[in-house]
Amino acid sequence: MNSRISLSLKRILALSGCSALLVLSSAVLPSRSGAALITDSPKEVIDEAWQIIYRNYLDSTGDYDKDNWRQLRKEVLSKSYSTKNEAYEAIRGMLLTLEDPYTRFMDPDEFKELHIDTTGELTGVGIQLSFDEETQRLTVVAPIEDGPAAAAGVQTNDHIVGIDGKDARGMSSDEAVQLIRGPIGSLVTLTIERDGESFDVVIIRDRININPVVSRINTTSAGTQVGYIRLKQFSANAATDMSRVVRDMEDQGVDAYVLDLRFNPGGLLEASVAISDQWLDVGIPIVSIQGGRSQRIRFTRHEPLTDDPLVILVNSVSASASEILSGAIQDNARGKLVGEQTFGKGLVQSVRALSDGSGMTVTISKYLTPSGRDIHREGIAPDVESSLSIKELQDLGVDGLGTTKDRQYRVAEGVLLNALVQPGETDAQDL
Repeated sequence: MNSRISLSLKRILALSGCSALLVLSSAVLPSRSGAALITDSPKEVIDEAWQIIYRNYLDSTGDYDKDNWRQLRKEVLSKSYSTKNEAYEAIRGMLLTLEDPYTRFMDPDEFKELHIDTTGELTGVGIQLSFDEETQRLTVVAPIEDGPAAAAGVQTNDHIVGIDGKDARGMSSDEAVQLIRGPIGSLVTLTIERDGESFDVVIIRDRININPVVSRINTTSAGTQVGYIRLKQFSANAATDMSRVVRDMEDQGVDAYVLDLRFNPGGLLEASVAISDQWLDVGIPIVSIQGGRSQRIRFTRHEPLTDDPLVILVNSVSASASEILSGAIQDNARGKLVGEQTFGKGLVQSVRALSDGSGMTVTISKYLTPSGRDIHREGIAPDVESSLSIKELQDLGVDGLGTTKDRQYRVAEGVLLNALVQPGETDAQDL
């Protein structure tokens, strides 16, 4: 992973999108028919959470033992809890024993935020935020185009060291989310540290409608029409928007495509499968999902929207659903990956609601690429390596991505031109 952008994906905040590969489960609650459920609140919600893990959890760390989990239930339920918050802390304590950052508990407010993230609508300042493990500070992954933060001048790789006068150094991700989000029209002051200097930025919160797809047609110096598509997250409407954009570009006669998955931390499993289906021939394997003793291979079901040459841009924050799509394209030789090693998240989580409005994400399976690669904690190596320094990213900003100022994009264009012409006819530098 690129050490210059050492961002911990598991700490990416719910300010702009999902960091997990999520399955929205209809079976959100365990059965109440058994005698095992405790019925006096607040212990009931503790036991609901315990049973969801017991029945569904896939151990990815080697720290889960069912006998120990049963013993833990006895210990936790033997205690008295006078409030729901005490019960919530007990649940969080149980889950910590799993040492799985993707299996987590959310109180009712946090669970509502997860729904907002997957639908692509939120109220706030419009930034992707992560916890930088090197500096132990909150770091801006990217401001959302046309959002309040971008309008106020917040930039990629800015460090947030204060929120409304409160020291944010060492602050947890969840606490930062609660402080930064707020009602439309209200103000929040972020103390930003950039290039060794600190300053305050006052932002007016607003409704953020996250369009997951940004697109345009770029014309190279050689006259090649390149359809540039940046996918910000795999939200519920991502596949529909992608299909619309590609069909429109096909109507306009583009010659090749660059699909930009940089800074895309993932999202919904079904969205990644549906978008893979749009680029691959019918009957092609997309991903293998393995849970417990079961295995399911997902295949494409439709003819591709286009067979034009394709390059996917990736970096160290491209994760989860981004890696499913990237792995499917690479393993099936549909296109080339350009950029940096991806993050390496090969686990799938199910979203489970609890009876009091709280909820959980639970690791239920892992996935392999079509060739059988387990990319968890390893990532996917690009076919063509190209990296950007932090300064280059800051100079580019969000608006510079996918333009001739973007060195990784220029490399992608060169790869496409070589795929379009016969060897020896021209050189990639003719772009």
